[in-house]
Parts: sequence; C-alpha cells; structure tokens
Amino acid sequence: MKKAMLVVMFVLAVGGLVMAQNATSPVDVLGAHNNNGRGCAGCHQPHSGAFGSGQKGAADSGSYALWGQDASPLYGATIAFGDDGSFTEVLPSSISTGSAEVGGILLCLSCHDGAVTAKNMMANVSYEQRIGLLTNTAYGSQPIPTLLGNDGTTASNYTNDHPVGQKATVRVGNGLVNTAGVLSVTPGTPYAQFVANYGWPALAPGKWSAPTGTTAAGLPYVLCTTCHNQHVMTVYTSTAASQIAADGGGKFYNTFFFVNGPYNPNINNVANTNAPSTTQFCRQCHFGEANEANNTNNIKTVFQ
Repeated sequence: MKKAMLVVMFVLAVGGLVMAQNATSPVDVLGAHNNNGRGCAGCHQPHSGAFGSGQKGAADSGSYALWGQDASPLYGATIAFGDDGSFTEVLPSSISTGSAEVGGILLCLSCHDGAVTAKNMMANVSYEQRIGLLTNTAYGSQPIPTLLGNDGTTASNYTNDHPVGQKATVRVGNGLVNTAGVLSVTPGTPYAQFVANYGWPALAPGKWSAPTGTTAAGLPYVLCTTCHNQHVMTVYTSTAASQIAADGGGKFYNTFFFVNGPYNPNINNVANTNAPSTTQFCRQCHFGEANEANNTNNIKTVFQ
C-alpha cells in the first residue's frame, strides 16, 4: 500500500512538472493585438503603409515592418519616464532611422501613448482583466490602463511608468556580462544560479533580434520589447538558447500582459520557500533583490 501511494505521489509530482512546462491558452495567443478583428494588419499593413490602414501621415508609409499605424505626433518627442521624470527619452525623428528605439519604443507608443497623441483606438483597459482571465483577487476592481501617460492621474504623466530608452541601462555584474551591448552569463556565478532557478528570457540574445538597445558607449538599455513580446499575449515558449529553469527548451509557460517570459499573476498561494514567476521576471534586471544575489540558491520558481 505504501509503495502504491509513493508511486502515485511520484506520478503526480512528475505530472505537475510536465503541466508546468506545457501551458496552453484559453484565447487566441495574439489576444488584444488582434485589434478588434483587424488582426496582424492592425499593425503590419501589407500595402501602402499607414495609408493602407486609413491613417494619415506620409512619414509612416515607409518600409519598417510594413508599419500601418500613424506615429507622426511622436517623432522627436521627449518622454520623461519614472522617478519624477529623470529617465528622459527623445524618440527618433523618423521611422527609417534604423535605431532600436523605432521598433522597440516608438512603434509601441504609436498605439500605447495616451499623452502626446490626440486620441487612440484603445478602450484603455487591460484585455485580460476585461475578459476575465485575471482572477487573482489581490488586483483591485478598477480598470488597469493600457495607455501610457493617460492613467487617470495627471495629464501627460509618464513618471509612474517603467523607464525605457538610452538612460534606462541594464545593470551588469554577479555573472551577467556586457560585451558591446550583447549580454552573456558566466557559469558558476550567482546570476548563472538565478538562470538555473528561473531563466533570463528578457535579456538573452534572440535568434532574430536583440532584446535590448545599445548606447554609443556600448551599454545595453531597456526597450518596451525587452519586457514584452507583442506577438504572443498568453504563452511563453522557451528555447534551447534561452531555457527556463534548465528545461532544455521547447516548453510552454503561462504569461500575461504580453510579458516576454513566464509571468503568472494568478498564482497567489506560493509558499515562502519558493518564488513566484512574477517576482523572478523582474529580478532579471533588478538582480540585487534576487535570492541568488543574497547567498540563497535553493529557492525554486513556481510557474503555474
């Protein structure tokens, strides 16, 4: 009887591990970016750029990712992010500059800015909250805004938004190494142990693009697309190059808000001997607050 119980417990434990690596989505993974039925063409207009989607502005009809939105009010704008606006970012003056700030910040704000642009197509409410996917009762009952600079506080308020841009550089150390804007991890270091316990999905060099920008001095800096994958809202897929908790790659994890890594805010009963994925995701950059930076190496991540 005891052996049978042990076998059942083992199967359940392994089954839980497998489930934690094979998350699925209850909705189309593009989620809010299906744009009320317009789909991919809501951002990537296959013909005529912004003109092809009924937007104005010749400046937006260039070839960058077949962009179909009107970003013209944002060109050259200065946005003061976080900490009383101390992280100022001057947006590119053109969609064709080739800067990482174009695809990583400017084009995101062409939809998500609520301060500089006169109007926007959004309802300014989190999609997951609106359709009932966000079930954690720790969240308040008020709408969660999706327009930056238009959150119900003061006009043009970006100071309570996470900094992005060339002043928001990524801290290195403890085994996280920067080489001319490309990040790597030194084996056997505290950061390597963090990668083994969670991963580094937002910072690991991508197959098709870099997750961060690079300053003239060679320093990596945070983009909107460092923390967010605009193409998949609900599921994160690990790769061999960017594994999650040494999973080998090819596994699936719950995520919310287009976060670029395992991030599940619906788990609200994590034991204090483990760490929630929501906390671990932030520790990729804010490593000084990680367990591994404080000589605590055996705190595993609860993903779902």
